[in-house]
Amino acid sequence: MITKKMFITLFTGLMLCTTLLAAGCVGETTEPQKEISIGYVTWDCAIASTHVMQEVFRDAGYKVNTVAVDAGPLYAGLANGDIDFTTTAWLPFTHKMYWEEYGDRLDYVQKNIPGEARIGLVVPQYVTIDSIEEMNGVADKFDGKIIGIEPGAGIMQATEDAIVEYDLNYELIASSSGGMAAELRSAYRDEEWIVVTGWSPHWKFGRFDLKFLEDPLGAYGEAEDIVTVARVGLKTDDPEAYAILERFQWNADEIAKVMTTIEEGTPPEEAARAWVEANPDKVNYWING
Repeated sequence: MITKKMFITLFTGLMLCTTLLAAGCVGETTEPQKEISIGYVTWDCAIASTHVMQEVFRDAGYKVNTVAVDAGPLYAGLANGDIDFTTTAWLPFTHKMYWEEYGDRLDYVQKNIPGEARIGLVVPQYVTIDSIEEMNGVADKFDGKIIGIEPGAGIMQATEDAIVEYDLNYELIASSSGGMAAELRSAYRDEEWIVVTGWSPHWKFGRFDLKFLEDPLGAYGEAEDIVTVARVGLKTDDPEAYAILERFQWNADEIAKVMTTIEEGTPPEEAARAWVEANPDKVNYWING
């Protein structure tokens, strides 16, 4: 027979166990998941690189937030500490104006594609000029237009400067990366003359027979690096994440494969996951060293 005293003791014990379990004091404890944010502009190379690193950090146990913004807000967000890192700073030429404004508040982590990046004016191979200096003589064939991308992109400012330096009788048409590619695809199909703001690495060089116009005045600079840039303080706040960024390095052919897969219709996340699974040794080195 259970006495009143026994009932009170039993009830108190049950309540204590319930309280301990609810408080997480019994059994395993769960640590909060690590988080990291990646900022990028919706350029093809940035989409590919960002989604690959998203999958890499997920494999490393992180919750990953991707932030798609224009170039100016991207650099401001990194400088203000609102974004942890980006994988596609083009330096020292294309993003020079942003580095001059924000560089003293940014952490230059690592060249992830060293020396293989290039920007300039791009035309199909069937176009019969080879230099920017020849453009004014055939302005009518190009309808007096250079097809550009987003207004805040570094290549757009470089093209504005090139128009002045070469005294070109052309209008720079602002569009988007996707819009530029669509215009190029349409003109190429009909073998029409077109000149676009172009950069490499990019899937279009594998899809179409293209060439950069020679730039004797150096308006577009020389070959440059694609660089991982982080917010100041990330190295201290999360050494594990920073170490991954220090080890992250690949080449133009590798990023082009991801870009091409996406351009063919595969969602970016799926294309990135496929690349990660196809390159386990490289990804394991990035994560674990």
